[in-house]
Amino acid sequence: MSPPSLYGDSSHRPRPARRLRTLSIMKFQADKSDAQTITGYGPGWIAVDKQNHETSLLVGARGLLTEWNCARFEDLTAEHFEELAKLDAEVVLFGSGSKNRFPPVAWLKPLIAKRIGLESMDTASACRTYNVLASEGRNVVAALLLA
Repeated sequence: MSPPSLYGDSSHRPRPARRLRTLSIMKFQADKSDAQTITGYGPGWIAVDKQNHETSLLVGARGLLTEWNCARFEDLTAEHFEELAKLDAEVVLFGSGSKNRFPPVAWLKPLIAKRIGLESMDTASACRTYNVLASEGRNVVAALLLA
């Protein structure tokens, strides 16, 4: 014999609450930006708008694309950062090669004087960050070392 039910017969048992399902509709659209884009990178090369380059580069959201006359981190001088300060960017992304390295603080004085931010990261990270900031319409320059 089964034990007596707290609810009497089965017709008086409470029903479980029903979950209401809501349907959300979300439309995705591709971001459109007039800024040039870094479309690829790898050891010894960077592609800007699908054009491969095999030298260190200065890439700007407002059309700047030029070789940066510095092949390796060890070749950097204060003059390289003076050159960056003349570009009047909102922020400079410094891609220091295959690993994150920081330039001496004294070299950053021209950027600090013009209130230009500098973010140092490895070159692959700088490429990705540049694309995000450029697509947002920010006045960003990437200074990218290959080695």
